[in-house]
Amino acid sequence: MSDLTHDNLPEAGASMLQGLEPENSYLGRQPILNRDGALIAFELLFRSGTDNLANHLDDGQATAHVVARAIGEMGVDTALGPHLGFVNIGGNMLVDQSLRIIPPARFILEIPVSVARDPENLKHCEMLREAGYRLALDDVTGMFDELPEVLPHFDFIKIDFVRCPREQIAQLVVLFKQHQKTLIALKVESLEEYGLAKELGFNLFQGYYFARPEVLSSRRASASHAALLRLLQVLFADPDTVELEVELKLNPTVVMHLMRLVNSGAFGLGRNVSSIREAIMAAGIDRITRWTQLLLYADRSGVPFDSDPLVQLASVRAHFMERAASRLHNHDRRLLDSAFLTGVFSLIDVVFGGAIEDILSGLALSEPITEAILHRRGVLGQLLALAEAAERGDQATIEAQCRDLWPMTASTVAEDSLSAVELANAHTQDNLTVEGLPDAGPVGIQNT
Repeated sequence: MSDLTHDNLPEAGASMLQGLEPENSYLGRQPILNRDGALIAFELLFRSGTDNLANHLDDGQATAHVVARAIGEMGVDTALGPHLGFVNIGGNMLVDQSLRIIPPARFILEIPVSVARDPENLKHCEMLREAGYRLALDDVTGMFDELPEVLPHFDFIKIDFVRCPREQIAQLVVLFKQHQKTLIALKVESLEEYGLAKELGFNLFQGYYFARPEVLSSRRASASHAALLRLLQVLFADPDTVELEVELKLNPTVVMHLMRLVNSGAFGLGRNVSSIREAIMAAGIDRITRWTQLLLYADRSGVPFDSDPLVQLASVRAHFMERAASRLHNHDRRLLDSAFLTGVFSLIDVVFGGAIEDILSGLALSEPITEAILHRRGVLGQLLALAEAAERGDQATIEAQCRDLWPMTASTVAEDSLSAVELANAHTQDNLTVEGLPDAGPVGIQNT
């Protein structure tokens, strides 16, 4: 296991951390139980801090944050375990193609009644169902005129026990049972309400009587606003795999998110990934585009890339390892790709927070990469040890590692270290002005 922590980072990384506290990201989740009291799902909720309050201005942005954090930053297994996830689709997110990044096998999309009553929105609901998504009609507080047209589009119905009149709850249950809908009693806050809900025949239950939402937190890792815009520009230009790979290598945070995305259950790879190219092929250009749009929408403020020293360090390390690998005799493209990924993920426990074994076990990385990061084994492990020695200026270790990595020398290590810094910094030299992007809705989100 790597012993790298905030307290014992290499000197180069530690100096960048001075005066900077890592920014955390937060995600609320509230249990949903079945009639036996067993946990079967969580509703995932936007949270901006540990105060357990949903402080946000835009429903669509809140949805983007929840998805980005659950899939990209924390990982589906951490956020949900083996259970389903309910995600509220508010604002204009219903019509955004980036929504399709959510794996339908793991998530149920909640559509508020206020959104579902619009006939145009119902068309998009039907398109989502045709794509394999299950939909829940959220915040039902009583009968409404459009209910007959709305009902066929939904699999789950969530009835608000606080705002819905008691006499209408019973009527609604009869109606929804006739249409074979799964009923969720929402905002159940007392034993009396729980007993009534069970007696009426509700299938699932959610509310303060069972549990208040808990807040999960992880260290936030954000790609820069400019980097995401440039990546989006590349994606809109219909790049080939090589072109996209080159651009992704400038965005180590997006690579980390991409690997989590590939392993989120949406692809069913059945094998481990050892290069960015393989991750691109597994995800596909369309999904990467949607994911980039979603990340951009989730973080409108645009944090400069070099404000996150750990991500910057990971980028430098990845470029150094790739260049060093290219000097070895009998190297091939696969070794270079694996060296780059090893560098990116060698700091993932510090970037995202948590035990590195747990994080790596949830990623589809090849065994040589995992062994290199956890135990410094193999050629990749030697390259990683050399990168770490170079970061802390440990000449004795550099020379010792070079003897095993011939024809590497202390001189070539210095040369490659400087080149790696230049490559990592290359795309932060200028503030990118993106021209020629399609007219897309808020901050690059394409509407259908």
